[in-house]
Amino acid sequence: MNRLIKAHQNGKFQQVIAPGTMRFLDFGTLKLEKGERHSLETSSREYVIDIFSGALTFSISTVGRQKQIYTSIGKRSDVFSGPPAMCYIPPKSQLEIKAESAADLGIFSAPSSIQAPSAVLEGSTVITNHVGRENWQRTVYSALAENVPAERLLAGETLNPPGNWSSFPPHKHDKPNPPQEAVLEEVYYFRVKPAQGFGFIWTYTAPGDPAGFSDVFVVQDGDTVLLPKGYHPVVGAPGYQLQYTWVLAGEERRYGAWADDPNHSWVKNA
Repeated sequence: MNRLIKAHQNGKFQQVIAPGTMRFLDFGTLKLEKGERHSLETSSREYVIDIFSGALTFSISTVGRQKQIYTSIGKRSDVFSGPPAMCYIPPKSQLEIKAESAADLGIFSAPSSIQAPSAVLEGSTVITNHVGRENWQRTVYSALAENVPAERLLAGETLNPPGNWSSFPPHKHDKPNPPQEAVLEEVYYFRVKPAQGFGFIWTYTAPGDPAGFSDVFVVQDGDTVLLPKGYHPVVGAPGYQLQYTWVLAGEERRYGAWADDPNHSWVKNA
């Protein structure tokens, strides 16, 4: 598995993580001009769409449910200018997206067999947490959380100030150890401001893992990192804001079900 996928946009839709690459998650990006439309069938998967910029109308027809139309969803100019707006779409649905303005969005999905209702996740639905302190403080937006019915997906965004660390202390969620830790794979999709900037992510596994790794990746605007397992702390270069959309999926669906690296967990109480 190639765990770093460099930015590449070819046309309005780009399949970034193809189905079958990870156990559960796939991911694509979509760019639309005002008035353009895009349709998809969810089939046996549940979807979450993160509106990076622009405003959209969603028309969702789900088997056994009344058609839902959500208008004027998302209004921010970019991912650095406010909390996200997301939309959850259940399996067995037909989705039509219409751009009310030029729009940029990410489309994530995972297998699902439950028929939860569709939901728009914006405003007061999105939980804002200011996490950490000193040079590891950041803002975490939790949008598709456990308060929204779904089978596998959890989704949100992290806003990382210039020079700061996030996903810190390093944590992992790859071992069934209830109630502390659950097995959840994850995807990070990065944006950088100004766009020529960069950051780093260190992905590494716990000692004794027979298929372990330790890799540092330079992340630039539009890059994606796949996190099938292991710890994954992030740091931004001085002068450059980092933002990343994070999406998790697994057999369990519990946000916060992770284990800190015991070598570094002391910073929480220092």
